[in-house]
Amino acid sequence: MSSCGGHLTEVRRLESAYAKLDHLYVLNDKAILPPDMEGRTRFITHSERDWRLLVNLWEAWKILREYRPDVILSTGAGPVVPFAVVGKLLFGTKVVFVETITRVAGPSLTGRLMYHLADEFFYQWEGLERFFPKGRFAGRLI
Repeated sequence: MSSCGGHLTEVRRLESAYAKLDHLYVLNDKAILPPDMEGRTRFITHSERDWRLLVNLWEAWKILREYRPDVILSTGAGPVVPFAVVGKLLFGTKVVFVETITRVAGPSLTGRLMYHLADEFFYQWEGLERFFPKGRFAGRLI
């Protein structure tokens, strides 16, 4: 689950961890898909911290009910929050979140929220340890 652009690039850098597993991509905007993502991608409404968050909650419930994933993996941005809430509360789904590489000196809003929701939380810059003391530095994806 990710936003398009850099977030998707980051989550695709983790592909070796999930390539052999049954997986689905969930994106919040239309994108030109590489062949390996065709037929494995669902698109949701693009929300920018507005009322469409409610639509994302509904979309999360529909997608998670249909696919019943064991794990939600995300590098951001905002769309992961409704998926994490619905996944954890209604389906017992584990959540793994990687704070985006663009957050060098301080956390993103999504990172601050996901730090409390994620079962596993990783950050890509050592300086973020003071914001995420229970998270883990994992190096950089890009």
